Amino acid sequence: MDKTLHNDGTASIVTKEQMQARQILAKATIAAGIFTQYDQEQTDRIVEIVARAGFNNRVKLAKMAREETNLGIWEHKVLKNVLATQFIYENIRNEKTVGILSHDERSGITEIAQPLGPIFAIIPMTNPTSTVMFKILIALKSRNPIIISSPRKAMRCSIEAARLCYEAALEADAPEDCIQWLPESSREWTHAMMTQPGIALILATGGTSMVRAAYSSGTPAIGVGPGNVPVFIDKSADLPFAIGNVIMSKTFDNGTVCASEQAIIVEKSFASQVRAELEKQKCYFLNAEEIRKVEAIAVDKESGVMNSAIVGQAVEAIAKIAGINPPAGTKIMIAEQKGVGREYPISGEILAPILAFYTCPDLDAALKTCIDLNYFAGIGHTASIYANDEKVIATFGNLMNAGRVLVNTPSSQGAVGGVFNTLLTSFTLGCGAGGKNITTENISAKHLVNTKRVCRYRVNERWNRFDCAKYNDDKLAWDAIMAEYNKNY
Repeated sequence: MDKTLHNDGTASIVTKEQMQARQILAKATIAAGIFTQYDQEQTDRIVEIVARAGFNNRVKLAKMAREETNLGIWEHKVLKNVLATQFIYENIRNEKTVGILSHDERSGITEIAQPLGPIFAIIPMTNPTSTVMFKILIALKSRNPIIISSPRKAMRCSIEAARLCYEAALEADAPEDCIQWLPESSREWTHAMMTQPGIALILATGGTSMVRAAYSSGTPAIGVGPGNVPVFIDKSADLPFAIGNVIMSKTFDNGTVCASEQAIIVEKSFASQVRAELEKQKCYFLNAEEIRKVEAIAVDKESGVMNSAIVGQAVEAIAKIAGINPPAGTKIMIAEQKGVGREYPISGEILAPILAFYTCPDLDAALKTCIDLNYFAGIGHTASIYANDEKVIATFGNLMNAGRVLVNTPSSQGAVGGVFNTLLTSFTLGCGAGGKNITTENISAKHLVNTKRVCRYRVNERWNRFDCAKYNDDKLAWDAIMAEYNKNY
């Protein structure tokens, strides 16, 4: 620790983390100044080469992430790395992020792109390498240096992803220190970096407490929220297709995507068909005793937070922890539920192959249950529906408070975008005001650019009833306009 003397004669303690954070930020600030001088062609070359480096190491990084975190399925992590490099690059490749973005002669307004400055990026353990590469690419595309904060249980793979990207960036003549990473993972380090006055923005992807810390740091932040995704399967749906999609999505990387399905909701008249199809496709309905055992190990009853020990684990591993024996080959364990809330632990977000199941008397009750789930633990995030009745789809879309309402689409891959729809591919999914975020969009490079407007003199059309030509100068014209305005209003 050290002391800092202030102008008023007082002193404050400066921790080791704060001192090193200042040094890291000082380097990033120099890089930011250099980056502002790059043109679009130079910027795009850097982004292309970094994206290629990440893509070429997609398998290596996926295996590293699986080995270090013990979460998910490495083959699925390869696809995440492809999304985070090739798909992200395709999204932003032709986006203009340097110089004049637009000019409107009629309005006299020219829009010019301006970098934000150093960005602090917080990385989740569930998607470490993919999120690192995604955030690096959108930061470089917008000419912003980036500082990576890796999760403690994924330090090695996260830093390796950042290192590979940095070496590629330097080969493309990017500024030195345009990509940096914290040497340790701790609350002290994160807080020290978050609160540095020179940090322009925090890109916060991770748990609720961490996102709240980012928002309360005093630094502008783009965060996310939990994704308690309800899936309504309507009577008009293609049932085998719907169940196949849900299984493909919920088992993807063992459910570690925050947009993965959390509950299936059906009407009573259709429930037996849905149940039969789920069982046919190797999902297992837990009995009452098994539900209690899974509840006990899946969610902490005091905090209501999912147990990290079961996150990203296969059915066999979770069953062993719970002391139950589902049939061999079970893809997803399903727990029938009677309500929503803290007293029903499985009604919340669980990033593992476990699904809640709700049988409702009619359509209105089913939609109300979807809303309850949405508001309980996933407001603003994502909702999913399988239906071929356009009226039902429209009603569902209007009722859900979700940034992404997915229709006949696997939720994990659908919300991330780019595979089954044309949403921007992203590993930071905004949840809007409901989720305490600034936007409901899939975050991309465009969110990391300040747009300044050069506004030339124009007499606004609302004042066209005034004949300004009869006045000697602009001041007289303005004085006449204001006098008329004040008289009328």
